[in-house]
Amino acid sequence: MQTENTSTQMRKGTLEYCILLVISRGEVYTSDLIDELKEARFIVVEGTLYPLLNRLQKSGYLDYTWKESSAGPPRKYYRLTEAGTSFLAALDATWKELSDSINHIIANTKKSTGHE
Repeated sequence: MQTENTSTQMRKGTLEYCILLVISRGEVYTSDLIDELKEARFIVVEGTLYPLLNRLQKSGYLDYTWKESSAGPPRKYYRLTEAGTSFLAALDATWKELSDSINHIIANTKKSTGHE
């Protein structure tokens, strides 16, 4: 059970970064965002996503526009703000540093245990 809890916490810690990465490519509708995250094996539900999007918007990292839809009511499309682009750049640097550190430790562990 501990492994599942730790894995969940690791995924939660990277969810915000992944959301910003997807939105950085252009305007995104929430269901399309959920679909892409699920395709990447991030299990996310609207109850988790909407509060996170609202927090990012209130922090000034996201903005949105309403667009008419032929399939029902208008849809909210999110995009990065200038502050969001800067924030994402900082997260990119943090992710690279973290990834490099973990890969270094993994490589050293494999060397010392003979599992190369």
